[in-house]
Amino acid sequence: MSLEQNMEAPTLSVVVPAYNEEARIGATLERMCAYFAAQPYSAEILVVDDGSKDRTREVVAQSRPGSSVKLLHYDANRGKGYAVRYGILQAAGDFVLFSDADLATPIEEVEHLMEAIRAGAEVAIGSRDLPGSKLEKRQNLIRELGGKLFNRCVQAMAVPGIHDTQCGFKLFTRSAAQNIFGRCRIDNFSFDVEALYLGRQLGYDIAEVPVRWAHQPGSKVRFVRDAIRMLKTLWRIRATDYELKSADCKRLVP
Repeated sequence: MSLEQNMEAPTLSVVVPAYNEEARIGATLERMCAYFAAQPYSAEILVVDDGSKDRTREVVAQSRPGSSVKLLHYDANRGKGYAVRYGILQAAGDFVLFSDADLATPIEEVEHLMEAIRAGAEVAIGSRDLPGSKLEKRQNLIRELGGKLFNRCVQAMAVPGIHDTQCGFKLFTRSAAQNIFGRCRIDNFSFDVEALYLGRQLGYDIAEVPVRWAHQPGSKVRFVRDAIRMLKTLWRIRATDYELKSADCKRLVP
């Protein structure tokens, strides 16, 4: 599939989950829009407000510089996994990128993921744990060690060989995005593992790509609480009987 301009639909959809992000979503959108305005392909940015209690919706509405930014929202806080799924299943692009609102991975890194798609991958994920990755600002030691321990559990139970499942920067072909997220059920922070597990089960070629990354303050992850929840979710993923036979899971909005 070509990355050139498509007049009927954007080439790229960028899904940005947002929960209480009023302090930084404006700057994030400004940076994304400036970047995509200089590219030879079209892009839409879907901000999914996950039941924020602050002014996230108002900031998005005030800061969007044109029709390329769209606000999706619902009232209850459903979880990051739900927000990403909600946005991806409404994305119109030939390719769909999920990006964290803090831009810990700079938006420019999407080009490296696109190179992997051009080379034949159907899913390209940013990785902080490969040769060539650049950690410009690291997490504190406890969180970093905890992340490595969690990833060992993930590799043992769900997706062996993938070094970093939790980097919030992942690119899918439209078909892969629809088929994977049309089947996903996890609403919390472990949704990345479920998506990659399903991608493997469905036979998609997943490329792990080294990226630049800098830790940003204000993470919604709570180390002890979410580590326990994530480990429980791993068992749930392995125990779930996913329907994998039908490939027609398009436009299944939660």
